[in-house]
Amino acid sequence: MDFRGGPTQRAVMTQFGTSGIRGPVGETVTAELALSVGRALGIDCERVVVGRDPRASGEYLQTALVAGLRESGVDVIDLGGAATPTIGRAVAWQDADAGVAVTASHNPPEDNGIKLWQPSGQAFDADLRATIEQRLDEDAFQPAAWDESGGLVSRDASQRHVDALVTEIGERNLDSHVVVDLGNGAGRVSVDALSALGCSVETLNGQPDGAFPGRPSEPKAEHCESLSTLVAESDADLGIAHDGDADRMRAVAADGTFLSGDVLLAVFARAAASPGERVAVPVDTSLAVEDHLDDSDVSVEYTPVGDVYVAEAASADGVAFGGEPSGAWIWPERTLCPDGPLAACTAAALDSERSLGDRAADVPEYPIRRDSVETDQKETVMDRVRETVTDAYDDVTTLDGVRVDLGDAWFLLRASGTQPLVRITAEARDPDRADAVFEEARARLTDAVV
Repeated sequence: MDFRGGPTQRAVMTQFGTSGIRGPVGETVTAELALSVGRALGIDCERVVVGRDPRASGEYLQTALVAGLRESGVDVIDLGGAATPTIGRAVAWQDADAGVAVTASHNPPEDNGIKLWQPSGQAFDADLRATIEQRLDEDAFQPAAWDESGGLVSRDASQRHVDALVTEIGERNLDSHVVVDLGNGAGRVSVDALSALGCSVETLNGQPDGAFPGRPSEPKAEHCESLSTLVAESDADLGIAHDGDADRMRAVAADGTFLSGDVLLAVFARAAASPGERVAVPVDTSLAVEDHLDDSDVSVEYTPVGDVYVAEAASADGVAFGGEPSGAWIWPERTLCPDGPLAACTAAALDSERSLGDRAADVPEYPIRRDSVETDQKETVMDRVRETVTDAYDDVTTLDGVRVDLGDAWFLLRASGTQPLVRITAEARDPDRADAVFEEARARLTDAVV
């Protein structure tokens, strides 16, 4: 299989971004679109793994996508309801050419989406996405002969995922009390793996339900107050929260503190990386991560925002870990798919040796300022920003927006991928300095907006 081919001439389906296709069901995401994606993917695949999160629309969208694959002569391994990292890992387990997760991840229940996976566990990169986009634009389709359509086999990969996690963490009795908030999503693998590792596991919102009645799907602090309260008021050692498809994972310390994404990133990275190695993080990551790792002679490599970019960087030699503060964690020696259950088990293992709360206390927290400016010409504005800022500062990164490193501070000007906004982020070790750098960044952006 070779998706890359020659240079892509155009990619007009702009909603096919780093997270695949994602949006409102019946508008952006339809059964017709799912059928077309199956046909486009089926042009150069022989076997494809397919699964879905619990959203109400997932079953018929998966049915349509599978029809497009089988119509193209592709054999399909149907995992049914499954966590996205289970699907990502199963591509290699099933000796398949690609995987498809029908999911909108942490988005609200009215959304759904389609995300494509390589055998390495990495999501489709820019070249592979562009190939599929072009086929969709051209309505490319190569139907199989009537007697050569693809087969369909249903399999459950969840237990294999559990077994893999136990092996990767190391068979031992963690003897911890862990509360897992599944958010009514597909993360049951975490419960089963933690139990197999010797943990006493209590669940919140454990029944899969694509309407996410227990809490909004995105596992952030304001959505996980029940988890924090339960952990704080019980004898629990740790709390874990997942989103709808369990590619994201966030943690609560024993005292009920919901750990920030930057703090958890620093904790995971320091445990994973040895002196001289690197960790891959997006350009909006806190300076605290770099400072925390510097003591261990571990360096930071910045990437564009998006787990696909972090995974790509993490696949390079010398990179021990990759993570996004939003809750996507990648251990490249195990899989290039953000694996929430792996993160949950890793957090429990670390906590059993030294509490996450104590580890988090070692990570500095710095003042960070955020705002945005509305503009319907964000591309033009960012072109002006790149030109003026690059001329004015010595250490400028344009991987994703414009990031300026000032040594004791940094600022980032970055266009929103979904809204008519340019976002401003500034951070420093000192509050007054953070305010000053933020105003400096705002002035640069204001000058570019005309």
